[in-house]
Amino acid sequence: MRFEIPGYGALTIENVIMDFNGTIAVDGVIKGTVKQRIVRLAESCRLYVLTSDTQGTAARELGELPVTLQICETDNAGEDKRLFVERVGGATCACIGNGKNDVLMFGVAALSIAVLESEGLYAPLLTAADLLVKSSEEALDLLLDEKRLIAALRG
Repeated sequence: MRFEIPGYGALTIENVIMDFNGTIAVDGVIKGTVKQRIVRLAESCRLYVLTSDTQGTAARELGELPVTLQICETDNAGEDKRLFVERVGGATCACIGNGKNDVLMFGVAALSIAVLESEGLYAPLLTAADLLVKSSEEALDLLLDEKRLIAALRG
């Protein structure tokens, strides 16, 4: 996906990296509306879910979706996520997250979207985020609807 954003520049997104718990899943469950958006987004880029899998439900919830799941070490999840984003190419990544272990990956991604769902948001993540949204649906919609992203980032 390529976005031409006036006053911001061109943004090419080939990979979308998503946190699981608190971001695309609430209490370990992905809403149907989020699943639908993930399927649509997979038509235009590669999707990854990086998680410590606190609820132990990630594999089951993601089983039918076109995503690659990566379980991170609990003690080093933040560093694991950062290294993963660097490995796939941070300059072409959009990252979506809500927690402390998302801060480092936000720092190396071309676009970072913080999500404030019902499980909360790690407040310092805001300083690393390009955008803040109030739901995972809104985060995915920014990537599915070019005009929403342009409206939020234009200079």
